[in-house]
This record gives sequence, C-alpha cells and structure tokens, in this order.
Amino acid sequence: MRKWRKIAALSLSAALAAGTLYGCGSSDTAETEAAAETEAAAETEAEAQEAEADAEGGEASSDILELAKADAEAGGKVYYLNFKPEQADQWVELAETYTDLTGVQVDVQTAASNTYESTLKSEMAKSEAPTLFQVNGPVGLATWKDYCRDLSDTELYKNLKSDDYALKDGDEVKSIAYVIETYGIIYNKALLNDYFAADWSTVKSIDELNNFEALKTVADEIQAHKDDLGVLGAFTSAGMDSSSDWRYKTHLANLPIYYEYKDEGIDQSPAIKGTYLPNYKQIFDLYLADATCEPTEIGAKTGTDASSEFALGEAVFYQNGTWAYNDIKDNEVVDEDLGMLPIYIGVEGEENQGLCTGSENYWCVNNKASEADQTATLNFLTWVITSDEGRDMLANQMGFVTPFTTFDEYLPANPLVLADEAYQEAGKTPVSWNFTTMPSEEWKNGVGSALLEYAQGTGDWSGVETAFVDGWKTEYDLAHAE
Repeated sequence: MRKWRKIAALSLSAALAAGTLYGCGSSDTAETEAAAETEAAAETEAEAQEAEADAEGGEASSDILELAKADAEAGGKVYYLNFKPEQADQWVELAETYTDLTGVQVDVQTAASNTYESTLKSEMAKSEAPTLFQVNGPVGLATWKDYCRDLSDTELYKNLKSDDYALKDGDEVKSIAYVIETYGIIYNKALLNDYFAADWSTVKSIDELNNFEALKTVADEIQAHKDDLGVLGAFTSAGMDSSSDWRYKTHLANLPIYYEYKDEGIDQSPAIKGTYLPNYKQIFDLYLADATCEPTEIGAKTGTDASSEFALGEAVFYQNGTWAYNDIKDNEVVDEDLGMLPIYIGVEGEENQGLCTGSENYWCVNNKASEADQTATLNFLTWVITSDEGRDMLANQMGFVTPFTTFDEYLPANPLVLADEAYQEAGKTPVSWNFTTMPSEEWKNGVGSALLEYAQGTGDWSGVETAFVDGWKTEYDLAHAE
C-alpha cells in the first residue's frame, strides 16, 4: 500500500509537466527536457520514500517477530474472544499466519450474535480464559475493568491517533478501540436513480433526500411502484431474530438517545425521558410499512435475509453499517452503486446530520492471565497494527477503518467508508454512538421484544415506551446497586 505515496508523487510531476508544456503553448525542447527532469526527480524521490518506509516497516516487523519468538520459547500464548462474527474466518487466518511466523499459539473463538457478554462470562470463569477480549464502551468497561491491564505503556496506545479512542479508569488506559465504524441507511444508487427518473416520483435527486419527510415520500412511492422498479420493497425486511434485531433495539434506538442527550448536554444518564420516542416510532413504522415482507413475518426474518435482499437488488434501502460491505459485494449491486444515507427520524435541523459513527469494539488484555500470556498478547497486537500482513487483513480484507497512525497509508476500498468521508467533508455532524451507554443487554432485549409485539399486532406502542423508559431506570439501578 505504500505505492500510494509513489502514485501521488508521480501524479504531481505529471501535472507539473503538463503545466510546463501546455501553459505556454510551446513545444520548446528545453522546456520538454525540464519537464522530463521534474518527473524523473519526483519518481526518484517517491521511490526513495517508499524504500525508506519499507525499511522502517520491515525493521519494526522484524523486531516484533523476534520478541514473539521469545514469547514462544517462554510458553506465552494468545486466546482472543472475538466479538464480530462477520470477521471470524479472517481472524482465524491472521492468527494462523502469526503462529506460522513465530511459533506462538494464537486461538480465536467468536461468540455468536447477541451472546458475547454471556460467552465472555463463561470463558472468563475457565482456567484457560481469554487473554484478549472486548468491551463495548463505558458500560462494558464498568463490568470488566478489574480484568483489564493498563495499556498506557504499550505500542498499541503509543500508536493511537487520539485519546478519544481509549477508555480510561483514572490515569490507566483500560481499553483501546481497534475499529471505527459507521452505520446508516445503505442504498442502491442505480435503483434510486431509476426512481428519480420516473414520471411518478416526487423527489428528483439525492440532494433533496435529506430529511424524514423526503425519505418517507420516496419509500412510499417506491413501495407503491415496486413492480415498476423490479423490487420486492423499498426497505429490506426488519428481521427481529437474534441475528438482526440489534439493528433496531440498539442501532436505531441510538437516534432518540442521541437527540435527548444533545438537548440535555450530557453523554450518559441514569434515566431516559423518551422525548424522541415518537420519532423512533415513525421511522420504525416506515421500515415496517414499506418492506419486502409483512410486519407479521419479521419475527422469523434474519440478518442474512436482509443482506441477501439488498445484495440481490430486491430492495432499495437497508439499515446497516460499513461492516455489511463484505456481505453485499460480489453480488448484484456493484460497488459504484453503493451509498449510505443518515437515518432521518424527523428532528429539526436533521438535514445537517451525518452518519452514525463510533466504536463498540475496544480491546482489553486480561490482567489475570500469566505474564507470559499477557506479553505474548501485546506483541501479537503490535504485529497486527504494524505488519503488512496485519494491516492488509484489517484494512483491506476486513474493511476496517482503524484509529492507529500505522494505517495512514492503508485506505479501505469499502465504498460505504467513502460515503462517510463525503458527509464529513461536506460539514455534516456525525451522530455519536450513545448506545454504548444503554444500561444492560436485558434492557435491549426488553425493547426488542416490545418492538416485535408492536410489529406483529400483539402489543401496542405504549409497550415500547415502557420498555424504553421504565426499563432503562430499572436496569440502571440494578447495575449500580450497592
């Protein structure tokens, strides 16, 4: 990936040469020779920079491999309990590469969707507990901070771009984010352009699609003309089984929490008022009404159903995040047709809203593990964020945007990541990930159950309100009981 430096330098030299040749309208030999010399000098400099970077990277990689070999001799090993099922195979592959290079045993286990906390509790009770695990933010850290080694003197922390990506307990760095992710409403540009061009459409460009009212208009009209567009619905199915319900009880629920916190000037709370629950209702209602299936069917719909519907071009909109790219690519929707909209819920000023950006993936090193295992784990992490093999896997294979300085030249090819960059460059305000302050997994489950009952007609919206507001206070008090 260091080729980007060379390409940039060569592009600049080409531009300078073009300016010399065409700016004066002459083909004078001396000017041509000067332009050629400029290009040659730029190429030489680019190659020198690339060689220097390769040498530095190779030296660092060599150093950490030597340390790792010492870990192997000392019997140090790594056991990583991974949170993200969508990257399970890639973590196993990376672990095997490291073991082949160093002799250090690296085991990776991935928890099933929605079972990470229970799996972590179970694994931590074993004699061979994870040496590397994750917390989802401040609430997760509060539970596990006594098991978290201070990372302030590690290469992991030294290479972190900002303290914004670290969770601390006093002066100790207890946990460090390793991926920055974004979610919103993924859309199919080709299908949406077909809608814009239709004589029956009201909204005529993506620039007009910047608030809830416009989103509802577009979705309603697509649903009414779905046969004309060749789709099954405007939105993919809002599956409420365990592989999919987190999109609504956690990620969608973030929006009313974000706006309430914004009003109150806070970033966490022992109680929630539910000020924006009517807005939560209207976006969820839209997902149900303009979908590929009937609301009564969502209890049986899965995350795979939703990703398949979108990837095969059967729906125009799909609420999910940058991590969903691997499930979408290489199907019917080509990369250039992938875009992402903010989740609009009908709040004043939301036309200036960006995508939901943050992290719930923070690495922790188990301080209860042996010193040899802790050292081996830290060296493994250093290799992951500094070696060509590790950086290529995280950035290019897993599609992660990472908060480490060592990844500056590793630009993911993920078009959903580029969509987020475009919103930020346009000055839109990202929506922070406040769902990491949700009081418990039980709270999320209560909201999810109430949403499902509401969708199926076996409950009403007041049940969602009760689960959201009363459930928050109950679960917070339980978590903070003396």
